[in-house]
Amino acid sequence: MDELKKYYLESGISEKVYDYCAKIEEKLKDRYDKIDKIAEYNQIKVQQAMAKCRLAEEHLKGTTGYGYNDSGRDTLEKIYAEVFHTEDALVRQQITCGTHALTIALAGNLRPGDEMLSIAGPVYDTLQGVIGVREEKGSLAEYGITYDQVDLLPDGSWDFDGIKNAIKENTRLIEIQRSKGYDTRPSLSVEAIGEAIKYIREIEAERGYKNKIIIMVDNCYGEFVETIEPSDVGADMVVGSLIKNIGGGMAPIGGYICGTHECIENAAARLITPGIKKEVGASLGVTAQFAQGLFMAPTVTAAALKGAIFAANVYEGLGFKAIPDSNEDRYDIIEAVTLGSPELIEAFCEGIQSAAPVDSYVKPVPWAMPGYDCDVIMAAGAFVSGASIELSADAPIKEPYAVYFQGGLTYPHAKFGIMMSLQKIVDKNSSIW
Repeated sequence: MDELKKYYLESGISEKVYDYCAKIEEKLKDRYDKIDKIAEYNQIKVQQAMAKCRLAEEHLKGTTGYGYNDSGRDTLEKIYAEVFHTEDALVRQQITCGTHALTIALAGNLRPGDEMLSIAGPVYDTLQGVIGVREEKGSLAEYGITYDQVDLLPDGSWDFDGIKNAIKENTRLIEIQRSKGYDTRPSLSVEAIGEAIKYIREIEAERGYKNKIIIMVDNCYGEFVETIEPSDVGADMVVGSLIKNIGGGMAPIGGYICGTHECIENAAARLITPGIKKEVGASLGVTAQFAQGLFMAPTVTAAALKGAIFAANVYEGLGFKAIPDSNEDRYDIIEAVTLGSPELIEAFCEGIQSAAPVDSYVKPVPWAMPGYDCDVIMAAGAFVSGASIELSADAPIKEPYAVYFQGGLTYPHAKFGIMMSLQKIVDKNSSIW
């Protein structure tokens, strides 16, 4: 027995699980090589942006108080705009999460009487309270902003007729959620997003609308999965969280909005205050972590992608439904596996938790998490609390009982987590073999 296998067995992995997973991994080498090529492309793109914007050691120092003349903060935002090929960017630790970033982008750019239209089906659970689909204090609905949506077709493609019929004179902003969220639909490629944007612009031109429709993409979990971003195909805003892909596991908090000058100015007025906008907001010493995280993000995202592909192949090989499936192209880092019962979901999450570097001894249990309409179980032992670029899994405890796996700062860790999840499931129900 080789030393690596012995080490896995000593860590609680059975020989049967180890051998099965080793066979799965062997056939994935060509796909892993393609992922590494994408990471290489994006790595050079980030490095060139930092060089072009003349990132210097002095920029890595922090400011306090108002944060006037924070050259590091301003330079980092220029780098983000360069990476995403946009006119401007807002990158702040005052943005607490992805939902917060989306809320700022929406509230900053919508006015009473405007309508927001989602064309990829329901928005993510926590955003439903923001727009007023689920009644919450301070929602956009309370300010007279309406919402409509067009579902994707059963095959995951755009309902172009539905989109055309849904766009009205007061449709001010169209939202596209790139990742599946707590859904089992396919995630969207940048190419597909570009097709929708082109179609929307054709409708605008045909109808001669006075005001251009803002197209915003929820880019969470999608950054650096491909060599292009939604802003490269016409999106006016791309929005995300720094404790997902783009933060590279280094950012301790934060979010970003990249887009047109007008959209960013409006968002900054909402985040800070009208009249002051981007001029204040002390960096408090996190600029170095933000910058280093962005630098690491392409290779960290590649590691997470490899883990997701490994998970799809492991579980599909045992008869479980995986989305994306074992052979599909990847457009985000999330892997959904339909396990069919609460018991197997809990076993999966126990395995992920036991493989974590932090709180590995904790047993995750479902609970009534704020912002969701049912109990949710979450497994995450992360250096940054809640960072879903780190190895984690979560699931709403409701039909079809699918668990959502994502992250892994390194591929070996993601691989180990998946093996442990399978081991816990086998321990609970050995008949899956």
